[in-house]
Amino acid sequence: MLLAVWWSCLDPDAPVRPGDDAPFEFVVPGGATATGLADELASAGLVPSEWQWRLFLWRKDASCLKAGRFEVRRSMSLRDLVSTLCGPPLPEDVPFTVVEGWRIRDIDAALAANGWITAGAYGALAETKGVDPPFPIESPTFEGYLYPETYLVDAEPFDPADLIDRQLRTFQDRFLARHPDLGGRTLHEVVVMASMLEREEPKPENRPLVAGILWKRIDRGTPLGVDATSRYPLAAWNDRGAFLERLRDPGDPYNSRLRPGLPPTAIGNPTLGSLEAAIAPLASEYWYYLHDAQQQLHPARDAAAHEANRKKYGVW
Repeated sequence: MLLAVWWSCLDPDAPVRPGDDAPFEFVVPGGATATGLADELASAGLVPSEWQWRLFLWRKDASCLKAGRFEVRRSMSLRDLVSTLCGPPLPEDVPFTVVEGWRIRDIDAALAANGWITAGAYGALAETKGVDPPFPIESPTFEGYLYPETYLVDAEPFDPADLIDRQLRTFQDRFLARHPDLGGRTLHEVVVMASMLEREEPKPENRPLVAGILWKRIDRGTPLGVDATSRYPLAAWNDRGAFLERLRDPGDPYNSRLRPGLPPTAIGNPTLGSLEAAIAPLASEYWYYLHDAQQQLHPARDAAAHEANRKKYGVW
């Protein structure tokens, strides 16, 4: 009789905390029961009190409770809370790292190696711009705009279109939104340049200097001589035989030793530091540069000084 009186004072359809709509996660441990969660639910502000929750369970079957993570709000009613905790839990996201400078094909290969996609599924979307971008992209592919970062993804099932969309939006948030001035260049030009800087210069602090050299060569119509561009189309980046063959091919649009101007697309996905270096190049007297066996940068003012550096450091 007493329980019935108390029940009449309890409205299971009323918001527990009206107006408190901020979502947050609540974790139901494996093997937990609705009654056993009374303390945690009260502490989280999801139920009015432990005894009121237990009273509610007197007439409401909550044996359907599932283990996992759930998105909840303190403005939920007790009935809504049970419906949520008996529904599908949030997916168990896992981290996936897109390494700085990776190409579309490298990202695709890593996803396939994890068993999340059939090889080529990610690449097919990224190469054809099969996802609506959140900003205009001049390039024929998304190469260069797929921001390198560690993303939490739902691996079962994995949606490559969702990852691409998140990468493009991260690029927009991290770079475009913060840098409306692109230094007089188009976004396409900046992204292609940044992708070369990412591959060409291992030390971020040197990238503005290298950017200044490369932009000068672009503006004068001098071939860039960036060997990384000829490696870009290779299945294996370090395939030396295939690389040397491409260096001799004047018809290769990525051959920047023989062809002036920028390559037709980015050659990988650059970091924020490389993008910023591309829009803020360092002016200098240099027109050439090379790296020695320890990856130290050696710029040169003219071709004669560059050839002297080649001989000195054994770079050909």
